[in-house]
Amino acid sequence: MTSAEILVGLLGAVTVLAGLARRLGLPAPIVLVVCGVAVGLIPGLPSAALDPDLIFFIFLPPLVYGAGFNSSPRDLRQQARRIGVLAIGLVAATTVVVALTLKLVVPGFGWPEGLVLGAILAPTDPVAAVAVLQRLRVAPTLSAIIEGESLVNDGLGLVLYRLAVAATVGGTFSLVDGAVTLVSTGVGGVAIGLAVGWAISHVRRRIDDPVVEITLSLFTPYAAYIAAEALGVSGILAAVSVGLYLGSRGEGLFSATARIEAQGFWKALTFMLESTLFLLMGLQFRRVAGAIENLDPGRVALTVGVTMAAVVVLRVAWMFTVGPLLRRLIPGEPREEPPELGAGARLVAGWAGMRGAVSLAAALAIPATIDGGAHFPQRNLIIFVVFCVIVLGLLLQGLTLPLLVRATGLGRDAADDAGDEARARAAAAEAALARLDELDGDGGGRAGDHLRELYEARLGHASAPGDETGDAEREHVETFQRLREELLRSERGALHDLHARGEISEEALRTVERDLDLQEARLE
Repeated sequence: MTSAEILVGLLGAVTVLAGLARRLGLPAPIVLVVCGVAVGLIPGLPSAALDPDLIFFIFLPPLVYGAGFNSSPRDLRQQARRIGVLAIGLVAATTVVVALTLKLVVPGFGWPEGLVLGAILAPTDPVAAVAVLQRLRVAPTLSAIIEGESLVNDGLGLVLYRLAVAATVGGTFSLVDGAVTLVSTGVGGVAIGLAVGWAISHVRRRIDDPVVEITLSLFTPYAAYIAAEALGVSGILAAVSVGLYLGSRGEGLFSATARIEAQGFWKALTFMLESTLFLLMGLQFRRVAGAIENLDPGRVALTVGVTMAAVVVLRVAWMFTVGPLLRRLIPGEPREEPPELGAGARLVAGWAGMRGAVSLAAALAIPATIDGGAHFPQRNLIIFVVFCVIVLGLLLQGLTLPLLVRATGLGRDAADDAGDEARARAAAAEAALARLDELDGDGGGRAGDHLRELYEARLGHASAPGDETGDAEREHVETFQRLREELLRSERGALHDLHARGEISEEALRTVERDLDLQEARLE
C-alpha cells in the first residue's frame, strides 16, 4: 500500500471508530487503541512501524500548543504550586521508585535500565489526559491541575530519559552535569516558547486575513519546537509555552472572523491528530510483542505487573502524602491559593495519571546498542512494558475514571455549563447597556433605541434560566428560538431559490448563507 492509501485508510478508520466510541459512550482514545491492537493482530496484514520522530515532530507540537492555548491562565496561576509539585517532584520520584522496585523484584533488572524505564513512564500524557477530562466535565480546579501537570511534566520526563539513556550507553553519570542539563533544558525551552510567542503576537496584529492568520497559528507550534530542539532545549516545553503565552493574550490576536474559523479548524485538526495517534499506537502491538518472543513469559508478566502497580500506587499515595507536604514547604503565600483539595479530588487526580504517546515514542527511540557494541540492556522488554502500561492504563483508569468522578461528585453537568454561559451573556449585555447609557448624550436616536431593545432582550434571555420567577420569560425564549429557526429556514430556502434561478452568484450565496449559519449557531 502507498502512503496516500494508508493515510486515507487511517482517516476512514478514525471517523468510524470515533463515531462508535460516541455511540457506546466510551472515551475515544480507549476504543481507538483497542481496535488498533485488534487490527494489528489480523494475520496477513503488514505490521505498522511508528517512527518516534513522527510523534515528537508531527503530532505533539500542535496538540500541546492547542491544549496550552485553551488552558485558563487564571486557573494555572492559582494551582502553580500544586502543578509544580506534581510535574517535578512526582516525575523524579516515579523514575527512582520504578527503578528501585524492578531492581528488588525482577531478576536481572539493573539500575541503568530501571531508570530508563522509570523516566519513560514518569510523565503523564497531555493528549490522553485532555482527551478524557474534556469528555468528563471535571470541576475546573481539578481539571487545571491534571492538565497543567501533563503539559509541563513531559519536558522534565524527557530530560531525565535522555540522561538515563546517556548514562546507560556511556556507562558514566555526573549528578552535577545532569542537574545543570535538566535546568537549562527546561528553562531554555520555556524561554524559546515565550520569545516565539512574543514575535508571533506582533506579526498577528498586523494581519487581517483569516486564512493567513489560521495558517500562522498552525506554523507557530512547529516554529517554537524546531527552534528549541535546534538549540538543544525542550521542544515540547517551547510548544506548550508559546500556546500558554498566546492563549493568555487572545484578545486582539485574531479578528472576529478569523477567531470563528480558527476554532473550527483547530477542533478538527486536534480530533484528527489525537485519533490517528491513538490508532497508530494500537497498531504497534504485534511489532512490539514480536520482539519479546524469546523472553520468559513469567518474567515479562512480572515486570509488567510490578511496573504498573508502582506507577499507579505511587501516584495515588503521593496525592495524599508527599504532595501536600512538599506544597507546604515551598515558599509562597498560602492565602493566595484555592482551598485544599478534598479526599475525592485527590483520589481522582491520582487515578487520572495515564501514560500515552510520549512514553511510547521515548521507548521506541532507545538506541539498539551501547558503547562497545553490546545490546542495550532489556531494550525489547522495556518497550513491551511501556506499551502494556499505556494500554492497561487507558483501559483500567480510563474506563473507571467516569465512575470515580461521579462517585466523588466532582463532575459538572450540562446545567452547570449553561449557568456559566448565562452569567457571561448577562454580564456582557449589562456592560453594553451601561455603555449605551453613557452614550445617550451623543444622539443615538432610533439606532440607540433599537440597540437598547436588542440588549434588553439578550439580558432577559440570559437571565431566564436562573430566574425562579421567570417561567413566562423562559417560555418566551423557547418560542423566540422556534420562530427564529423557522424564519432562518425560510431565508435559506429563498436564498437557494435565487441562486437556482441564476439571480445571485455563488459567492453571494456562500457569504449570506454563512451569516445565516452563524445566526442559527447562536440559537443552539
